[in-house]
Amino acid sequence: MRAAAPALWLMLAAQTPIQLLPAPPAWEAAPVSADARDVADGIWLVEPGQTLSGIAARTGAGAPAIARANAIPAPYAVRIGQRLKIPGGRYHLVRPGQSGIAIARAYGVEWSRIVEANGLAEPYVLRAGQRVLIPGSLATTARSRAAERAAAFQLDIDDIVTGGQPALAPRQLPAKPVAKPRRPLSPAVPVAPPARLASGGFSWPVEGGRVVKRFGAGQSGERSDGIKIAVPLSTPIRATADGVVAYAGSGIAALGGLIIIRHGGGWTSVYGHAAKLNVTRGQSVTRGQTIALSGDTGFADRPELHFELRRGRVPVDPLGVLRARP
Repeated sequence: MRAAAPALWLMLAAQTPIQLLPAPPAWEAAPVSADARDVADGIWLVEPGQTLSGIAARTGAGAPAIARANAIPAPYAVRIGQRLKIPGGRYHLVRPGQSGIAIARAYGVEWSRIVEANGLAEPYVLRAGQRVLIPGSLATTARSRAAERAAAFQLDIDDIVTGGQPALAPRQLPAKPVAKPRRPLSPAVPVAPPARLASGGFSWPVEGGRVVKRFGAGQSGERSDGIKIAVPLSTPIRATADGVVAYAGSGIAALGGLIIIRHGGGWTSVYGHAAKLNVTRGQSVTRGQTIALSGDTGFADRPELHFELRRGRVPVDPLGVLRARP
């Protein structure tokens, strides 16, 4: 009887489906040390053989920051004898696997401020060797570090969309999305976003239900970046359009079980309060595919779905974009 038990256990285990658990996000898997270089304002006289990237390495400033300060367009060529303004500040050297959120946490500065200070844009993927400007002076940071660090740890959707990807190593390419991953994608591997938005528009993320909170300012003055749809527990939540899962987890306490999908063309969809997540980061999904089951996780008032659509960093009223209900 004892010899048969392992065989029986293996047989039962083989019949039990394996649920893919979300891998730890990049900002937890690759912590960052606050070792930025403090660079003073200066002037650099370009000599023969020098490039903008080489000048950035010599000065410690970021190449994009030097290009912006001197109105140098892509492909960022410099000429011999040119006098370049070197913008001073604190510059962090990005290492492989580091995410924008992790960098922001290390310095106690909101990631959105780093995005704006460096003029970062879609798809918001950093590269190892890149130098990013950290806003604020050393003295200011010393005085406000506790307050800013506390704020930086309160993630929001914009943080994850713009700062959740790990930095690419030299000559590394983002991972191609797969429809049926065998295991969660390593948090150190960036994901390639969709090249374009699929035709057909955006479909409703659940069947039935009732919109109980609309987009925009509420009666008490609070603002909603999406809509809330009351649905029964375990209602299938479906992808509103083809795309790639950028995040699956519970990193934002107010939203509980959370999935974020990139759709191309700068569009992103958000699904919160889920009780069960059926997809993982890096997975490709199709319109109408069940990605989660509804729940009352996070700060939900009832079993409901929090649903957002964003174009770039700007939330858009889903009711003005979604196709007619099925």
